[in-house]
Amino acid sequence: MTTVREFLMTARGSLVIAGAGSAAILVSALGSQFIGGLSPCPLCIWQRWPHVAAVVIAVAAVTVLWRHTRPLAVLGMLAMLVGAGLGLYHTGVERGWWEGPDTCTSSDITNLSTDQLLAQIMSAPLVRCDEVQWDLLGLSLASWNAVISLGLAALWLASAVRVAKS
Repeated sequence: MTTVREFLMTARGSLVIAGAGSAAILVSALGSQFIGGLSPCPLCIWQRWPHVAAVVIAVAAVTVLWRHTRPLAVLGMLAMLVGAGLGLYHTGVERGWWEGPDTCTSSDITNLSTDQLLAQIMSAPLVRCDEVQWDLLGLSLASWNAVISLGLAALWLASAVRVAKS
């Protein structure tokens, strides 16, 4: 009989942990939105999609497509690398390292007419991508998403390596 510890050290166990990690990120994001009152900006929403993909991939890899675990593990790793990239991009927007999408950041208003300024104000998003809504230990949620996504990508890679060895 396999113990829980032994199972978690297998390729399938790594997939379960990686998928559960992404599911936990999604639950946390939705909880902070609907319970905590933190409205997401467009970049925050974009960062959720790689986690959705990772959960779907993990479920597929441990159930119906278990014979194709290695390519799915690589696909899950790529999804998490995209998630980390989006998190780093969002962090750069928040810290002013680069401009974000026009749909969720503020732009220069010095050359705008009154009508143009009013139109920009009326079409502005409720939540801007270039402002940190919440942070922990000096890192915004976007930064934490990047860090955790990199960790989950490592788990996906470990799973792919374990499949190759078995």
